[in-house]
Amino acid sequence: MTSIAVIGAGITGITTAYKLIQRGFDVTVFDRQPYAAMETSFANGGQLSASNAEVWNQPSTFLKGIKWMLTKDAPLLVNPKPSWHKLSWMAEFVLAARNYEQNTIATTKLAIAARAHLLDMAEREGFSFDAEKRGILHVYEEKGEFAHAAKVNKLLEKGGLKRTAVGPEDIAAIEPTIRGNFVGGFFTESDFTGDIHKYTSNLAEACRRHGARLAFSADVTRLQSDGEKGVDVFWRKAGAATEATRQHFDAVVVCAGVASRRFAAQLGDRVNVYPVKGYSITVNLTDAESRAGAPMVSLLDDHAKIVTSRLGADRLRIAGTAEFSGENRDIKDARIRPLTEWCRTRFPGVSTSSVIPWAGLRPMMPNMMPKVGQGRRAGVFYNTGHGHLGWTLSAITAEMIAAEVAAAKSRQPRASAPEAQGMLATHGV
Repeated sequence: MTSIAVIGAGITGITTAYKLIQRGFDVTVFDRQPYAAMETSFANGGQLSASNAEVWNQPSTFLKGIKWMLTKDAPLLVNPKPSWHKLSWMAEFVLAARNYEQNTIATTKLAIAARAHLLDMAEREGFSFDAEKRGILHVYEEKGEFAHAAKVNKLLEKGGLKRTAVGPEDIAAIEPTIRGNFVGGFFTESDFTGDIHKYTSNLAEACRRHGARLAFSADVTRLQSDGEKGVDVFWRKAGAATEATRQHFDAVVVCAGVASRRFAAQLGDRVNVYPVKGYSITVNLTDAESRAGAPMVSLLDDHAKIVTSRLGADRLRIAGTAEFSGENRDIKDARIRPLTEWCRTRFPGVSTSSVIPWAGLRPMMPNMMPKVGQGRRAGVFYNTGHGHLGWTLSAITAEMIAAEVAAAKSRQPRASAPEAQGMLATHGV
């Protein structure tokens, strides 16, 4: 049986492992954490959102980044301290603006295709993940932002998404708890939400039941390939100073988040992911008034760049912001406070007496498209760089890379899931 090492036990790594197991591979998953989904897949915004598929490569984003550079609580914060990685990434990010429309359409198609795969895996394995299939509502208080959203909507429609324009009265009817002077919004009935940590943890246990080895607390120090005889994984127990153990595999799939760039370099590839920090708070709805005053419909406040997801009866997840400050996981009060204050403004009936802050690093490619495919050397594959849409896209990119691994190992032409064919091929991914 062909042996495959999957590097990373976040949502992308675990969905990849599951899809590989379904195709008959012998799978081992490595992660430095003691459990699955303990880093970027721990407490994200919760949205499975084709409606948020617009890539960020456009002039307005560039201008906002410059404008907000020295504002600590800005939705987009760029640390002015230079590094070669940051400068090269941002140069490529600007150049990718020429593919803004094509990449937005392609991302929309991927997000729509991912839904069935994600729900099928949960149903097949019989687990729940606090899914709320109530749609996602985007709201706008400024006419200019609403007008831009209408332009974006045309691209989403080309990708196959139905997103309906709504007025202030409709917003109040769809989600009665929200407060604000809205000029309009867009509602995507087909989008939904869920707890990424619950989903990934449950699917990891399903992988274990189906024969996968989950090597947790295993710090992978190096990947080595000669391009002919597979890949060697060097790892040691996390925190240990012992010599690394060497294990040989027929192939490797790198799903290592922001560490993917380092592993790719070891394997002779350039995968230019940059760590874009995002923050969230989980508001514990400890009393009846808070539970009644918190939204059930998922929201995206476009001006504040903040999203919400209701996770069961007694939790509200609020997430947002993008911070370019390197591989820094510190939770900063100046970034958390705006999320809490936003909750008090938009949902005055919700108590914020019990709030759990979190920060995670999104692995983002300059063109905002995931890196899915084979590396230069035989037996090397990548499924990484999903940015802010890892939860949304993971199920379809896992299907695609599993198909590609199977095709390579059977010496057949490369193939992807039928509904995803061609979505990435023309976009430099």
